[in-house]
Amino acid sequence: MVALDIDGTVVDLDEKMSDRVREAVQGVAAGGAHVVVATGRSLHGTVPVLQRLGLHHGFAVCSNGAVTVELDPAEPAGYRVVSLHTFDPSAVAGELYEHLPTGLFAVEVLGRGFKVTAPFPDGELTGELEVVPFEELFAEPVMRVVVRSPEHSSAEFSRLVERVGLHGVAYSVGWTAWLDLAPDGVTKASALEEVRVRLDVARRATLAVGDGRNDVEMLRWAARGVAMGNAPAEVREAADAVTAHVDEDGLALVLEDLLASGFPAA
Repeated sequence: MVALDIDGTVVDLDEKMSDRVREAVQGVAAGGAHVVVATGRSLHGTVPVLQRLGLHHGFAVCSNGAVTVELDPAEPAGYRVVSLHTFDPSAVAGELYEHLPTGLFAVEVLGRGFKVTAPFPDGELTGELEVVPFEELFAEPVMRVVVRSPEHSSAEFSRLVERVGLHGVAYSVGWTAWLDLAPDGVTKASALEEVRVRLDVARRATLAVGDGRNDVEMLRWAARGVAMGNAPAEVREAADAVTAHVDEDGLALVLEDLLASGFPAA
């Protein structure tokens, strides 16, 4: 079972995917591995990447583990949801709002887009975007909350989050002043473990590749976790190995080595 992050791993920051990476992913899938994309992206933002990779069967983990789908071309949407974790983040979000009155808040609407308190910077969210009052975001349980503060640096945002203290939720800070909130205990790793059990794959036969802070649990979960060369220090330290930068097809190098080894099934 091969778990792959998207941004900074499969595609670069400009959304470019090299032919070498695509061919390596398809080669591993054709060789019998279960390729599972595991991303912080929404389901809406994940589907186009699956299509570009030519993955039409298997599983995909979205929204940092809150949503897992099984791919099936027979379904109208090309997938069906098999796992969905929701929570009530109103207390935590309210506390963050007090410290970030000019911050941007969003909740994901499954398969459609986001409800937002104000427009996000261009290109950061995909799908339909509906502007609503802050209180309306949490009228019902949600699967994911995004908090964005364009006026802060990532380091400043991280310090603010530490000062606030977040309890009862899972969270990760992104490359920019971007914060993802998820149900407590829900991560890419927890969702991948559910998939591994479904597929009856041995723990020793798991590989994960990623580059972000939201990949740390996934890299530690896998029997072999590989960090991209563009990953920050704390992510590289969590991995068993480090490959080349995304601009140098680091993912393809890992998968080509796997293919060359004649990787055994579980």
